[in-house]
Amino acid sequence: MEILKIEQLSKVYGQADTAVKALDDVSFSVKKGEFVAIVGPSGSGKSTLLHLLGGVDRPSSGKVWVDNTDIYQLNETKLAIFRRRQIGLIYQFYNLLPILTVEENITLPLLLDGHKVDKKQFQETVELLGLQERIHHLPNQLSGGQQQRVSIGRALISNPAIMLADEPTGNLDSKNSKEIIDLLKMFNRTYNQTLLVITHDDRIALQADRIISIEDGRVSKDEVIRP
Repeated sequence: MEILKIEQLSKVYGQADTAVKALDDVSFSVKKGEFVAIVGPSGSGKSTLLHLLGGVDRPSSGKVWVDNTDIYQLNETKLAIFRRRQIGLIYQFYNLLPILTVEENITLPLLLDGHKVDKKQFQETVELLGLQERIHHLPNQLSGGQQQRVSIGRALISNPAIMLADEPTGNLDSKNSKEIIDLLKMFNRTYNQTLLVITHDDRIALQADRIISIEDGRVSKDEVIRP
């Protein structure tokens, strides 16, 4: 079952002589439960692609379907709601709100939707993330690895259709990097969570089911590592 489909996706910044094509006619699909690594040199268009898949930026042309919804047919308000509910985003620098506790940061997507927090699900999530002793702490009271665990919890709390991670270990040491990737793999394998990870690290990419290589804004290679 396809959970994500991208068709002829392009993104151009600027106009006329100053135009830069960051993404050029990209098409591929992802099945539910796949772990896909997106790799490529700096400036290749990886982050632009992730932002378009996550509904953070709008394409110049092309389409993105997430769980059978053509996301760029939605207006800004509906897209923001869809993104909050169906797309879990994890960034290199965590993007946590400094005035909120761990519990408040994780449950923020539900609270913004006016939904009650499922205490059992929340407890299970923080235990899996190893944060049960930290739920009343603020981000500045946590290590980098713990902050990234909080951002993973926030991305997962709404049970999204897809989870997108942009260099999730880029700001961490090797020990914390391994722990974060092991956590993402666990959620992927155990809970069938569809996962797309942008990474410069070949060791991380080789743990994926599939590697999509981006060069000069185009897909240069699409390899299945584990059928």
